[in-house]
Amino acid sequence: MKLRVDPIMVWRKTRLALMNKCLISNSTKMEKIIDLGMHPFADSFIAEKDIAQSEPVYPLQCYLCKETGQVQVAYATKASERYNLHDYSYTSSNSTFARNHWKKYAADVLKNSNLSPHSTIIEIGSNDGFLCKEFQKKGHAVYGVDSSQYMSDLATRDGVRTHCGIFNYEESATVKELFGTPAMVVANNVFNHSNHPLSFARGVYNLLGDDGIFVYELPYWFSTVKTQKFDQIYHEHVSYFTVKSSFNLLARCGFEIIDVEEVDYHGGSIRVYARKLPISMVATKNDIVRDMIDEEEKFGLFDSAIYENFMKDIVDRRDNFLRKLYQIRVSGYPIIGVGAAAKGNTLLNFYNLDNTVLDYVTDASVYKQHKYTPLTRIPIVGDEIFEQYDRVCALILSWNISDIIKQKLKEINPRIEFMIPGGE
Repeated sequence: MKLRVDPIMVWRKTRLALMNKCLISNSTKMEKIIDLGMHPFADSFIAEKDIAQSEPVYPLQCYLCKETGQVQVAYATKASERYNLHDYSYTSSNSTFARNHWKKYAADVLKNSNLSPHSTIIEIGSNDGFLCKEFQKKGHAVYGVDSSQYMSDLATRDGVRTHCGIFNYEESATVKELFGTPAMVVANNVFNHSNHPLSFARGVYNLLGDDGIFVYELPYWFSTVKTQKFDQIYHEHVSYFTVKSSFNLLARCGFEIIDVEEVDYHGGSIRVYARKLPISMVATKNDIVRDMIDEEEKFGLFDSAIYENFMKDIVDRRDNFLRKLYQIRVSGYPIIGVGAAAKGNTLLNFYNLDNTVLDYVTDASVYKQHKYTPLTRIPIVGDEIFEQYDRVCALILSWNISDIIKQKLKEINPRIEFMIPGGE
């Protein structure tokens, strides 16, 4: 008789490897700087049929390499589980704010890169294909690569030819065979998801032609530390990019940074433009790169003391916030979270807020509604739930668009009281 293997038991017995070597330099001179406790995958939302199942939960810690400026999670999780254990629910087009950002992104990147008309563009981490379609509208041939089978199928049905795979150097050969040599590769909020960033960058190098441009955008670690928005940290974010780490990583893979822009997305991101260098050339720092690295170092971004204060401050803010939140609960107000985002799940788990504290979490995405938050098991519904309440408190989890959320919810129920984690 063949015994059925329970995947839940396999997860419970999984012993993750400690990533105590820098993913850029392989140095063992790493320091632990962040410890947020035990967390599930932040971007996995649980379907009704899986409500009684447990999911993988791992230590959420970060390590720093002062030499390269690399910040990375302490334990490597499997990318296949992060994006396919449950149907991936995040979409690039999930809000008006996001759609407007990617429309402007397409226009700005094409303008700044001087790309020839009708060029081929490959987007890694193409998600539902929204940005690809923006490039298509401007006359370019665009192809997608995404690690989620669910999102790849969604994009393909919507007219964006998409290959499903975990991108790295080996996978780049398959992508190149399928789609040819692009003039540009873009990778937004995905480079930081790679378990092997050197392999990822070398894969991009392999894809591009000699004059090819690589553009990526992702949350800026400097902004995260300055604002103490710790909820940008989760298992899916393997690396936390600085300009210093960007230069060191790209230089090892044959790229030179052309430009770096700070953009107001995800609470503060960087958009990096890089070009392929001939094999004989060595990358150099231009004035923009040099000045930004100097600013990072003067702030103390690569000093341990900064993170001792960071951890103390976020714990103090959590404890003070919870005191206020439970006073609201005691007074009889129901509390509803707003924004079923990955960052919200990091906060809910670090603050120990589950379905015994929050009645619901709302989200505009139909791909998240009728599911549950990971581990905390809070049901996800639409914003219209606020119509049912006279007295209600809205806990804003998507703080980066809090003004937009407040305006929208006040139209539904002008009596809503608002809270933003941290007491802002």
